[in-house]
Amino acid sequence: MDDDAIVRIFQPLWADLRPEDTFVAKKPLLAHYTTVQTLEKILANNEIWLSNPLFMNDIEEVRFGVIQGNEMVLARQELVDACKTPERAQQFKNAYAHFFNQFANEHIFDTYVFCLSDHRRDDDDGRLSMWRGYGANGNGVAIVFDTAQLTSLGSSPLIIAKVSYETNDARLGWLQNTMASFEALLASANIPDEKLYLAAHALFERIKIFALFSKHRGFVEEQEWRVVYLPDRDKEQKLHSMFHYWIGPRGVEPKLRFKVQPIPGFTADDLSLDKITDRIILGPSISSPLARASMDRMLNILNQPELKSKLRISTIPFRAIG
Repeated sequence: MDDDAIVRIFQPLWADLRPEDTFVAKKPLLAHYTTVQTLEKILANNEIWLSNPLFMNDIEEVRFGVIQGNEMVLARQELVDACKTPERAQQFKNAYAHFFNQFANEHIFDTYVFCLSDHRRDDDDGRLSMWRGYGANGNGVAIVFDTAQLTSLGSSPLIIAKVSYETNDARLGWLQNTMASFEALLASANIPDEKLYLAAHALFERIKIFALFSKHRGFVEEQEWRVVYLPDRDKEQKLHSMFHYWIGPRGVEPKLRFKVQPIPGFTADDLSLDKITDRIILGPSISSPLARASMDRMLNILNQPELKSKLRISTIPFRAIG
C-alpha cells in the first residue's frame, strides 16, 4: 500500500466541510475592520499583517481543539482496539505525539491568521458591532476584499475558510465523532506498522484545521472568515522573508507581513491590492466630507489614487462617547 492510498483512506474525515461553503464557491466579500493608522500602513507598504492566533481575543484560540484532541488520542480505548494490538497502538500514539509536539514547539509560533467578517454586497455602512469591537469604536475603517478576485492554488500555504461557532460541549462532540470515524477507518484498513505515522498525521491535520477554524459561539456575530498561513505547507519557504514582529501593549509579537504581490506558484500573476479591494468604508464616527477629502489626499500621497473611487462613508448614526 503506497502513501497516497493510505492518505485517501482518511479523506472521509473532511466530509463535514461542504464544497459549497468554500470561498471558491461563495466568493464572498470579506471586511477587515481596523484603525485608520493600520489602513495607512497597508496602503503605504502594500502588505497585510497576519497575527499569531495565540495573541488573539479568544483566549482558547487553537489550544482548545488541539489539546483536547491530544488528550482523546491518549485516553480512548477505542483507538487501541482500532490499532489491533497494544504495540501498534503505542506506535500510533508516539507518531501522533510527534506531530503534536512539532506543532506546539515549532509550527504554532509561525502560524498566522488574518481575520475578516462576511460582508453584504449592498452594504456601504458596515456592522455596528464590528465598528465597536475592531474599528476603533467607529473611528476606524473597513477595507472590504473581493474573494472573487483571488485564484485558489493548491500549492499555497494560505487557506481561506469560514469559522464555525459552537459551545465547548459541541466542539468536544465534534472531536469525539471525528475520533469515532477515524477509528472505524483505521480498523478496516490494513496499514503496515511502518506506515502508521501517515494515519496519525491524517488525524492530527484534521484536528488542527478544526482548531484553527472554530470558535466559541459567543463570537458568532462576527461572522468571521480567516486567512491562515501554515508554515509546514510552505516547503520552499517563500514567505519566510515576510516573518516580522510588532511591539504592542502585550510586548513583542510575531507577525507575517504579507506583501500583496504576485508570488510564483502561490498566487495569480496579477495579484494586487487594487484588484482585490472592493471598497473602503470610513467609520460612522469619522463620516464627513472633510474626512472623505482627507482620505482622498492620503490615497494620492500613498500612490493609491485608483482606490479613491472605492471610498464609502458609513451612514450609521453612531458617535463614540468618551
